Amino acid sequence: MAKAFGFVDYGGPETQEFLDRPELAPGPGRIAITVRAAGVNPVDWKVRRGLLGRERQLPAVMGQEASGVVQRVGPGVDGFAPGDEVFGVVAAGAFAEQTLLRAESSARKPSAVGFDRAAVLGVAAATADDALRDLGLAPGRTLLIVGASGGVGGAAAQLARRQGLTVLGTTGERGRPYLESLGAVPVRYGEGVAERLAAAAPEGVDAILDLVGGEALRAVAPALTDRANLVSTVDPVTAADLGGRYITRSTTPATLAALAALVAAGELDPHITARYPLAHAAEAVALVESGHPQGKVVLEVS
Repeated sequence: MAKAFGFVDYGGPETQEFLDRPELAPGPGRIAITVRAAGVNPVDWKVRRGLLGRERQLPAVMGQEASGVVQRVGPGVDGFAPGDEVFGVVAAGAFAEQTLLRAESSARKPSAVGFDRAAVLGVAAATADDALRDLGLAPGRTLLIVGASGGVGGAAAQLARRQGLTVLGTTGERGRPYLESLGAVPVRYGEGVAERLAAAAPEGVDAILDLVGGEALRAVAPALTDRANLVSTVDPVTAADLGGRYITRSTTPATLAALAALVAAGELDPHITARYPLAHAAEAVALVESGHPQGKVVLEVS
């Protein structure tokens, strides 16, 4: 049996608990791994609350991304072998001692990248990379990231700056130093954000990457010079109302490997700001659910 952390019903933190589950055998397209680290993301508590549908078989193990060591590979899986150090998107929950990775969304981990930093690339950094590919901005253009101080926003700011883009990001006062350290221009969200954005970008912005949705997105949309250059990772309805679209996912093993190579080269920092052992998974989820962490939160499993 393997220890895992998940939820037994849809709802708040009171539905979470530790579970014992048999070690999983990899089916077609799957990789069984001993988990070494797992990233904690807002999607984890949103799934638990049922905000993204209620189709999962309960109890369900939480977590979307992990790193670890390959135990076995399933039928049809090439390029991975037992003993390989890997990372990627999971198929059976990441907050566990053992789980399955999706081979089509996984890559081998460079030796220069720790399990902790590799674990947080499959969701946040890959989402940022997909969004920038979707927008396809040329160097010299201006990008506004709505909600820029989290894991996706921080990765997007770094990748965008690396592509030669000018980056603005909405954040609170607490997030200002963090965004400035990434080479982005912070714009305080909340009442008056449109005026502050106009002062920071008098000619408007060429594109918006939305990580918040709702009124926060509507408040800054007037600054966008071309509504077709609006991509949201969280709110397809509001994005469509404003003339934009939901993100197109395109992550492959090659793109994940490229992101890990950037980390190894010091050109992309996942900015891990909190680490917890698996035994304290509830605290890690609570921190992310509070909406306050900057950068990434990691569970160190073994």
